[in-house]
Amino acid sequence: MDYFGPHVFGYLIALIHSLGTIAAIHAVLTVRTAQGSIAWALSLVFIPYLTLIPYLVFGRSTFDAYIKARRQANEEMRKAIADLNWRPWVEEALTARASRAYGALRAMPKLGLMPCLANNEVRLLINGQATFESIFDAIRSAREAVLVQFFIIHDDQLGRRLQTLLMEKAAEGVAVYLLYDRIGSHTLPHSYVQPLLDTGVQVKAFATRSGWLNRFQVNFRNHRKIVVVDGVIGFVGGHNVGDEYMGAKQPLSPWRDTHVHIRGPVVACLQESFAEDWFWAARELPPLILPDTFPEDGVLCQLLASGPADPYETCSLFFVEAIHAAEERVWITSPYFIPDEAVFAALRLAVLRGVDVRILLPSRPDHRIVYAASSLYAFEAVRAGVRVFRYQPGFLHQKVVLIDSEITAIGSANLDNRSFRLNFEVMLLTVDSDFAAEVEHMLNDDFALAREIAKEESQQTHRLQQLGMRVARLISPIL
Repeated sequence: MDYFGPHVFGYLIALIHSLGTIAAIHAVLTVRTAQGSIAWALSLVFIPYLTLIPYLVFGRSTFDAYIKARRQANEEMRKAIADLNWRPWVEEALTARASRAYGALRAMPKLGLMPCLANNEVRLLINGQATFESIFDAIRSAREAVLVQFFIIHDDQLGRRLQTLLMEKAAEGVAVYLLYDRIGSHTLPHSYVQPLLDTGVQVKAFATRSGWLNRFQVNFRNHRKIVVVDGVIGFVGGHNVGDEYMGAKQPLSPWRDTHVHIRGPVVACLQESFAEDWFWAARELPPLILPDTFPEDGVLCQLLASGPADPYETCSLFFVEAIHAAEERVWITSPYFIPDEAVFAALRLAVLRGVDVRILLPSRPDHRIVYAASSLYAFEAVRAGVRVFRYQPGFLHQKVVLIDSEITAIGSANLDNRSFRLNFEVMLLTVDSDFAAEVEHMLNDDFALAREIAKEESQQTHRLQQLGMRVARLISPIL
């Protein structure tokens, strides 16, 4: 028998196309967005040779068994926390006082699973030097517990500084917990983790667990960046742990990013978010500490932790609600600009209402396909009246939202489908005119270092570039 005859190749081609058709039907039934369903279904039917394996890795985005397991773990975690008499401030005078600005975000009390709390103190940390000096100083002062969570940890100079500090605190008897994402930190060697374990640091890698096939999936990444010290001091923002975040690596340096230093009752919400992820990884709770005193007359804050196991598409709906609430301005900075239809429509409507809508993006790509798709959306946004800027000095990685004169949001969520529906993200919403003024000043400095995209630029783009951007946009729902 000729095992390499034409009929064998014919059977093989028929088999691949049959599997592609089955996968396309699966995509139509399971992918969350219409655009994503179309992108996958068409490519699986017509070019299954190129898309079957990527679909196995990227496309199985609902994973019902995983979501069900994650929700069950979250319920177990919340029951365990309830036994600790957690959230006593709900019965006290720490819940949000009357605020016209927060009242404009009418969906936020139900959209966010955590309350809006008064009496917080927040401080901007601009770029890596200020961020990690503040984080390391706080860890050095720890007496009871340190909770650390990052999407990416590198075994480089900054990573080893963190490693050494955590081992020192563990040797002093402080309870130290370190959580990193297995996909984001896939290059982190065992030689980095083992010394931490040997000195008593509790270390876990966040990963999806729902069947052997899920070892191939890379969708549900834990993109959150959280540090909590003694239940008193918290940090949240866009930085990961790596020398590039200190601006030490070409060609993306200097790196532009933003973090927030927090004191007050909302730090308990940071602990709860960390506990949710740690419980999934370890099936046990980390230390949870409620301080006795809080700053007086501080900032209103609400933590918005979102992820694929939410009953709503929390992250996307947050952006829609924030943009709809704007009366004067919407300024958003993001390294990636691949909005879904709801967010893009909200931006268009804001322009039509006379709102000053600005998007600040990087001028240098770290992912070329994503950059190409972002460029096409940027051109469409400019044609719709949105002012779009490209930050010039280096790579812009910060995730900041400024609404009118009081509302800000800073955290880990990008303006793209992955953050909207696939990643675990966290954003700190603040309602305070003084803090908003600081954010405004910071963003004005960024805009001063940026170049505004003109309407004519899309027409001046080479046809091959336009074709590449349109192809990139076709697959943008799955990026």
